[in-house]
Amino acid sequence: MRAFKLKQYSILPGFGLTLGFTVFYLSLIVLIPLSMLFLKTSMLTADDFHALFSSARTQAAFKLSFTVSLAAALVNAFFGLLVAWVLVRYDFPGKKLIDALIDLPFALPTAVAGICLTAIYSPKGPLGHFLYSWGIQSAYSPLGIMIALTFIGLPFVVRTVAPVLNEMEKELEEAAHSLGADWFQTFTRVIFPVVLPSLLTGTAMAFARALGEYGSVVFIAGNMPMKTEIVPLLIMTKLEQYQYAPATALAAVMLTISFGLLLLINVLHAWTRRHQVVL
Repeated sequence: MRAFKLKQYSILPGFGLTLGFTVFYLSLIVLIPLSMLFLKTSMLTADDFHALFSSARTQAAFKLSFTVSLAAALVNAFFGLLVAWVLVRYDFPGKKLIDALIDLPFALPTAVAGICLTAIYSPKGPLGHFLYSWGIQSAYSPLGIMIALTFIGLPFVVRTVAPVLNEMEKELEEAAHSLGADWFQTFTRVIFPVVLPSLLTGTAMAFARALGEYGSVVFIAGNMPMKTEIVPLLIMTKLEQYQYAPATALAAVMLTISFGLLLLINVLHAWTRRHQVVL
């Protein structure tokens, strides 16, 4: 049985120095702050922890965060695939501009995005005034939160799916068409199976991003407890009330969920690579 070798030989020297710096930097920036989060949470007793997470306000915040984040991720899955298809398969005036605008949520400060969305979808906004006239409350409601989360999550799906569509050979579609398949059969049996792994990865990334979003949501949500209060906002409320242990407990649970989603995304990445190799 071969012994495991920690040091990887390379033409370029410096393995020990770079590994040490990597571990030090990772510990200083990530591991130590996260460990302090769980250490602060341990100050809560079991009864306090149970009372915190069994309260109606906490359960409502978690239910709203997960429900709206999932809904926004599913909307982004559909429209992200559509946008990626248009950008990859068609040439039209303004294509480069639209392609650049897709990345705008990455660069735009979340607070700026929240203010812009609130101005547009509020009762006095251009779109909000129209929606409110039809009885649709687009701001200060779960729908407003979903709009904000859809805005910040769309690039994750588009940028994950577009490279797969770009590398996909069009001859496969032409072969399916020559064999008598219509457009629906070509999409469902030829295109979609190839795109599905990357689509699931982008959707999971959009969902994970939506769960932790705060800046763009806080303006358009209205922040009403039991109605439009998400978990990140509840954590900020606890901090403002100097309830540090409950705030860190909520953050620790969200962190654990984020680790689970990160594991899921890595599994989906591995599945995508294997699927592409088989194809």
